[in-house]
Amino acid sequence: HSVRLYGQKKLEGKKVGGAALSLPKIRKNPLIEIIAINTGCLNQCTYCKTKHARGELGSYPPDEIVARAKQSFEEGVIEIWLTSEDLGAYGHDIGVTLPQLLWKLVEVIPEGARMRLGMTNPPYILEHLEEMAKILRHPRVYSFLHVPVQSASDSVLMDMKREYCQADFRHVTDFLKERVPGVTIATDVICGFPTETEDDFEETMKLVEEYKFPSLFINQFFPRPGTPAAKMPRIPAQLVKQRTKKISELFHSYRPYDHKMSEIQQVLVTETSHDQQYYVGHNKFYDQVLVPKNENLMGKMVTVRIVETGKHFLKGQLLSDKGIVQPDVPLPLKKGQVSGASGLVQIENNSNHNIFMAVSLFAVLIAIVWRFYSLFLGTT
Repeated sequence: HSVRLYGQKKLEGKKVGGAALSLPKIRKNPLIEIIAINTGCLNQCTYCKTKHARGELGSYPPDEIVARAKQSFEEGVIEIWLTSEDLGAYGHDIGVTLPQLLWKLVEVIPEGARMRLGMTNPPYILEHLEEMAKILRHPRVYSFLHVPVQSASDSVLMDMKREYCQADFRHVTDFLKERVPGVTIATDVICGFPTETEDDFEETMKLVEEYKFPSLFINQFFPRPGTPAAKMPRIPAQLVKQRTKKISELFHSYRPYDHKMSEIQQVLVTETSHDQQYYVGHNKFYDQVLVPKNENLMGKMVTVRIVETGKHFLKGQLLSDKGIVQPDVPLPLKKGQVSGASGLVQIENNSNHNIFMAVSLFAVLIAIVWRFYSLFLGTT
């Protein structure tokens, strides 16, 4: 339960991103590329270990991120995910803003491919809302954003050192819902933070009831060793379980997709469902859409009519073969094939071949010398 920092990448005394983005990798899904745009964070929340483990914010230069995205599309990727401990904080350490990076990425996304943004805390996205709304409306960007609220109580947020209030979260959510029609806002809540009262918890319940988030990650407070919150007096475990159950029941009491029944949607198909019965794609709002398991659909943009809705999914019926569009990328790498390593593999193969030839030649010479030596002994 301890974290040790053995050293960080630094340039001119400043921390830079983590491992080089150009390193060879094997994608879990050859159609999806996951790109980290920065490591570490600017906050130091009282319950979180990220600052201990990852240190200060370290952003990758935009050119490196764009180069990785371009290489991915050249290898048949049709969907990129940008990840980070806090997307909105990107660039604060290198004099670049998140929208500046995103516009550069939008320029290299091929027709038919899409980009998904990851998690951003409210404080750092507030200053970019106007530009973020424009980006989320772009046809090659999913209208989706993950904005953790953690609690709707200002006193709890202050104890967590989250650096925003409930009104800030509401402003982000309301602004994007108004400027990006249909946008999906996902969020997180923590149940049972040490200073959370019953009134505090009820504020969070009211927020969830009002916004009916289609994606809600519910977590129980866990005291991480070495964090300030771990030293605070705990709420009884049974009470934490009761609150978790109560908000979980609220989440499962509403159906966020019923109003989308019979809609015609464009869906980018990238995965297979867990039960192996369907292919899985996502519409513009990153809703999960199940489509028939037809091999011709994988990796394509398809047009479907929504014929069924569930708590966590939509089910689409293919309208016609004319609605199947191949994104403007080459065929993807085979599963397990190394990305970005063709040159390295060729060099390694050539090197191995040269070593093999040298060893073989040396063995032949040894055999010839031994043969002559044996003949010489035979004549004497």
